[in-house]
Amino acid sequence: MKGLGGAVLVFLLLNLTITCHGQLRSGFYLGKCKGGNQYFNVEALIRGVVQEEFSKLPNGPTMAAALLRLQFHDCFVTGCDASLLLDGPSSEKTAFPNLSVRGYDVIDKAKAALEKACPGVVSCSDIIAVATRDAVVLSKGLSYRVQTGRRDGFDSKKDNVNLPSPFISVKDSIAAFAAKGLNKKEMVLLLAAHTVGITHCALIRNRLYNFRNNGTRDPTMDPTLFQFLSKKCPKSDTTLGGEIALDQTPNSINVVDNGFLKQVKARKGILEIDQGLGLDPLTAEIVRSYADGPLSQKFRYDFGAAMIKLGGVGVLTGKNGEIRRTCNAVNNPKPLQPKPAGPTPVQPKPAGPTPKPAGLPSLGL
Repeated sequence: MKGLGGAVLVFLLLNLTITCHGQLRSGFYLGKCKGGNQYFNVEALIRGVVQEEFSKLPNGPTMAAALLRLQFHDCFVTGCDASLLLDGPSSEKTAFPNLSVRGYDVIDKAKAALEKACPGVVSCSDIIAVATRDAVVLSKGLSYRVQTGRRDGFDSKKDNVNLPSPFISVKDSIAAFAAKGLNKKEMVLLLAAHTVGITHCALIRNRLYNFRNNGTRDPTMDPTLFQFLSKKCPKSDTTLGGEIALDQTPNSINVVDNGFLKQVKARKGILEIDQGLGLDPLTAEIVRSYADGPLSQKFRYDFGAAMIKLGGVGVLTGKNGEIRRTCNAVNNPKPLQPKPAGPTPVQPKPAGPTPKPAGLPSLGL
């Protein structure tokens, strides 16, 4: 039986490697990274950087959470084009949901190693995908074959950032993911990346003390979880507050597993959208199946498949985009346009109420 289980796992892994998305494919860089008389293994170079950074305490073990969130925030805006990495006074980095994104340094170090080995060959968008996979594996997730061949985008605009918030309804979340070509099962799997995620008290106080402006706690929250969270996040504290693990499974905060979904099934989801997955009829059965039902043993495999699907959203391939020399800047930036002479004309105010500012914190994958 043990041998049969191994054979099934090998079959699953092989099956996971043969599906291509668009012009992306596994092994895109084989034979392409040549420096002098030597060929380099692109994914091995990236893996070496990730492993080195992962070993550094205290932040190393949290790298999977950081890179999963970075990849999601990049792919969910204009596609997986590394636009999030670009610097600028109004780039995506400056949007409110992205102010706490981490992992840029890991991508930059991997890019520097690759540019030294074979300049101008490997895109920053591919580095994000490969490095994220490697961090998942180091966090006890199952490896998956990353498809490569992406190219990097030219534009990065703060105004393009419209990420789903932690307060979004399940119905609206399904619509947001569907707009990116992701179905509701893939949505649940990708949100299950919260198994290594954290949040802050500021994003859950409404569930604790004023759920939907009714002056009381969210009635769907497990009472023991409420007691724990109310001590960590007192009502009198109006600051950002301390960090809260989104997966409260003991010894599982930095492990990619289905513990998060088990917590959600037990009404111990931390964010409103997390708990909604376990309660809404649209997704409750998916949560149950992966938590302790017939799909529980397939969670890590299916999570990898969902990450492959996410990595194919809005990619640039072929002659589109470019291979950046550094990940935080395009190769040939457009010159700044001179400001027109004379006073700046005053824009008339729009009629009606002033709209609320955009930029709710994202789901934080």
